Amino acid sequence: MLKKLFGIFLILIILSPIVFFLSWFFTPSKRIDILILDKTVLTSKGQEHISFNWILNYDNYVRSNNEQYKNSVDYFGFFPDDNGKYTIKDFNQFDSIALDSLSKAYDMVYYTDLYGIYEGEWHEQYPNLVPEYSNYVDNSMEHTQKIYGGMTIKELELLKKMKEQKKLILTEFNVIASPTPKDIREGFEEQFKMKWSGWVGRYYETLDTTVNKELPRWMKKNYRLQHNDNWPFKKSGIVFVRNDDKIEILENETHLTIEVPVIYTSDKYMDKYDLPAEMKYPFWFDIISSENTNKIVSFYKLSPNENGSELLRAYGIPETFPAVIEHDSTDYKFHYFAGDFSDNPIGLNSSKFKFINLFSHFSYRPNYQERVSFFWDFYRPMVRQIMKEYYNGISKDNKKE
Repeated sequence: MLKKLFGIFLILIILSPIVFFLSWFFTPSKRIDILILDKTVLTSKGQEHISFNWILNYDNYVRSNNEQYKNSVDYFGFFPDDNGKYTIKDFNQFDSIALDSLSKAYDMVYYTDLYGIYEGEWHEQYPNLVPEYSNYVDNSMEHTQKIYGGMTIKELELLKKMKEQKKLILTEFNVIASPTPKDIREGFEEQFKMKWSGWVGRYYETLDTTVNKELPRWMKKNYRLQHNDNWPFKKSGIVFVRNDDKIEILENETHLTIEVPVIYTSDKYMDKYDLPAEMKYPFWFDIISSENTNKIVSFYKLSPNENGSELLRAYGIPETFPAVIEHDSTDYKFHYFAGDFSDNPIGLNSSKFKFINLFSHFSYRPNYQERVSFFWDFYRPMVRQIMKEYYNGISKDNKKE
């Protein structure tokens, strides 16, 4: 009997991938034209918007010509060829008439990471292929000259046109922080009734620079210049960077009772977007505020001790601030994710298997640094629901016409 049960179980294990793939393959396609803008694409994998493309694949959203969205092609911004060269494809040379046509051609827009590409990291990626950047061989983690990045006036104008047409606008960190010019940032803030504080932050699993090679050298250098040449940190913690290069750090135990920022969501939005009550977030975030015309879906909460609270107050850094805001009403549809939400370490191949989320927990690692759980438990359900509601709405409108 046990052998028989084991045999049945083994057959189910073998057949499951086939069943999951066929379930995905026969999912009806949904035609929608989406403009994706990403200026921080260091390799052709398009890591900075891969999470969004995963959802497009999984739910079978296709372009109006019935072609699937390709992560490495179907966006505007920076295009590396993985051989040390690149091209730029955007709409910054468009006049107002061309922008009108662009806004009418697309059903929605998603601006992801507009931070851009800098010479130091470009040389680090292609050290033997880009000799003109050889001066940066020892400075790949330093501030270097921008190659491409930041929001432009034309990109802001397109958002205004999409807003006027009541099309879905998804945006996230970093679209208005450095290196976006101040006047462009203020124009965005006025349009969407939110404001950036000037601060960004990130959790690091260790602040020990002899261990953590991801810590930029400029971060340590600036902190030491501003704090009597001290860098006393060895544990995990949160680094805060202001737009004038001011650096402040909250170290675990020294300043924090919980070492990582936590995203909290109210019952209303837990139900609406199938979100957990709380979710750790260990990657880049920005500190924003929002006017009452927007709704706060989720918010970050820091957990400082008395020393940490004193430090935060001294620099005007709040202990709680929005993580997700939305304006979802009849006048326009806008969402802002105050973190690098679409950049998660996932692969696109799994998007072609329905019910793959049932096995997602096997990919989690038991540490604060991992971001796979954020994709499966937070980003994926929220963005899928946003897309579903919007697609159903425009499909009904098209049927009426």
